[in-house]
Amino acid sequence: MSGFRLGVDIGGTFTDIVLLDESGALHNKKILSTPDDYSRAIEEGVLELLNTTGVKASDIVELAHGTTVATNAIIERKGVTVALITTQGFRDILEIARFRAPQLYDVSFRKPDPLVERRLRFTVPERITATGAIDRPLDVDALEKVAERCLAEKIDALAVCFINAYVNPEHEEQAAKILRDRLPAVSVTLSSELVPQIQEYERTSTAVVNAYIRPVIERYTERLEARLQDIGIGVPLNIMQSNGGVLPARVAAEKPIFVIESGPAAGVVGAQRLGQKLGYDDCIVFDMGGTTAKATIIADGEFSMAPETEVGGDAALGHRMTQGSGYLVQAPTIDIAEVGAGGGSIAWIDSGGGIQVGPQSAGAMPGPVCYDQGGTKPTVTDANLHLGYINPGALVGGELTLNREKSEATLSDIAKRLGQEITDTAYGVHLIANARMMRALSAVSSERGLDPAEFPLMAFGGNGGVHVCNLAEALRCQHVLVPPAAGLFSALGLLFADIEHQCIRAFYQPFDAIDLEHCNTVLAGLWDEADGLIAADGYEPDSRNVRCFADLRYVGQNTALTLPIPAPPLNAAKLAEIKETFAQAHEATFGYRSDEESVQFVTIKAVGRGLSATSRVPDKVTVPEGLAKSGHRDAYYGEEHGWIATPIIARNDLGPDPRPGPLIVEEYDSTTVVRPGWTAALDDWNNIVLIRPDA
Repeated sequence: MSGFRLGVDIGGTFTDIVLLDESGALHNKKILSTPDDYSRAIEEGVLELLNTTGVKASDIVELAHGTTVATNAIIERKGVTVALITTQGFRDILEIARFRAPQLYDVSFRKPDPLVERRLRFTVPERITATGAIDRPLDVDALEKVAERCLAEKIDALAVCFINAYVNPEHEEQAAKILRDRLPAVSVTLSSELVPQIQEYERTSTAVVNAYIRPVIERYTERLEARLQDIGIGVPLNIMQSNGGVLPARVAAEKPIFVIESGPAAGVVGAQRLGQKLGYDDCIVFDMGGTTAKATIIADGEFSMAPETEVGGDAALGHRMTQGSGYLVQAPTIDIAEVGAGGGSIAWIDSGGGIQVGPQSAGAMPGPVCYDQGGTKPTVTDANLHLGYINPGALVGGELTLNREKSEATLSDIAKRLGQEITDTAYGVHLIANARMMRALSAVSSERGLDPAEFPLMAFGGNGGVHVCNLAEALRCQHVLVPPAAGLFSALGLLFADIEHQCIRAFYQPFDAIDLEHCNTVLAGLWDEADGLIAADGYEPDSRNVRCFADLRYVGQNTALTLPIPAPPLNAAKLAEIKETFAQAHEATFGYRSDEESVQFVTIKAVGRGLSATSRVPDKVTVPEGLAKSGHRDAYYGEEHGWIATPIIARNDLGPDPRPGPLIVEEYDSTTVVRPGWTAALDDWNNIVLIRPDA
């Protein structure tokens, strides 16, 4: 592929930008995010990168974007005024929600306030049965009155979710025509168009979240596209989905629930594709940025998927491994464990006099104290600076000079309150951050019955390399990979992803009573729909790939597993194959299988993917040399080793022969701390390979 591909990833602290050419030469730029208008940092960063490299805007042939705008709009409650229209009798479904709490015996727990005020939740008489039959026609007069109320209340967006619309959308579609005619300026989201799946609360919550953020994302993508066009970039804007594919910005703007986990997904896709390239079909993926740390596992070359996610509530504070505190979104999402432990996580003393780290973060503005942007609370980055792991004059290639004096003053305040030396406090902050991150790493490995010692660990993010040796020791991992441009790897991962469209239909049938003819008709229709969407994106038949999936469960179960299924037509033998695959997956996930129980479909899906003529992962990635590294810096490695004068080198100073630690590898975008007992070398793809031979 000739020309340059541009990847842009917005994080909580930095906005990461990469330019990749067909040879694998990578140019990168990190710039502080601009939360008041994220598109501004993108425009400024892209312009600086183009000017620095001499690349013309017209040389860019592809643009992929990972964004936190959707997530932040929910977390910060900065969506639009939204109303809900549902079936008479179901007004309070958002209030009732699910009986789930993050902590089982937390009597003080309060569910998040619904995104729609009760006075803006309207009902109309209508009823469609679970079989799709119309029991009561839609009351058009009642709907007209609701439309008048919405007009008077100056509603920005509407969510329509009628009971059983997933099996027959007729009433929702009828309502949409009336509402769009009466309220042309109002954005209307139909649950049947968005997620035609069973479970009325989940479908209602998803439709409401989509309506709440849709105008926000529409404005953001329009503003970003305008800024990019102003600087001469005319290629279509593609946005990373939560499931690991990218899709056109126009689709993402209409259905923003599919891009809520856009940023984290990009890093996982990058790790998966790189692992496939290098023969690492199994690995633990670890991404530590400025705000959170994330982990997932790749087994047999595939990452696991979850049929839903939560956003907001305690999820915003890094507790995504527990459920019930956020807003549920029924959208396929890469299964990622996330904790509030990043470089910007704030260190504080709890009521018991103990030190804690996170989940609150200093963010991009003001950021850690050492950024000298007005921050007053010590963070993990401040601790790592004192410990010697970070060069105070070389963060982001020297563009950001760190104020060590201010940083240590705030750490000293905590140390005095604890009655400790500042080094002990700083190392304590470092270790506590590691302990928090171990929650995420354990959640995707040992808690699923997997031995992490059997998996290599791939670490990236701006802070991943600083902590990875400690974490690998705790996991008993002997093999660590730190990829090139580790601090911008999610931005690079965007460029490894394919265009992808997903088509979903509810199909609530048990295997032992299935109508195979109907099943194959539905599945073939989904296949054609997905293939058509990829064709509309400009892909020829030999560049289009369609795969089928299903959400499956035992009859009577609430939780479903998403698994691949054969292409249509299905027959008895293929159903038996699907059942056995499900039983194995169920045993791996929940610890048991039940062969005597009937298995049922919940939904079936077709995923269309546009394939590139050549591999999206280059044979090798090279990065600019950056600042020359030489000399030593004192760094602290705990009581066992104390302070050691540690050599400082660049990535390219490493070679194929292992070099023993301690060692600090400094780059434009990240730092890798090679602890005593570890060795570091460079492989053919320019990954730093860390080995602990004596473990």
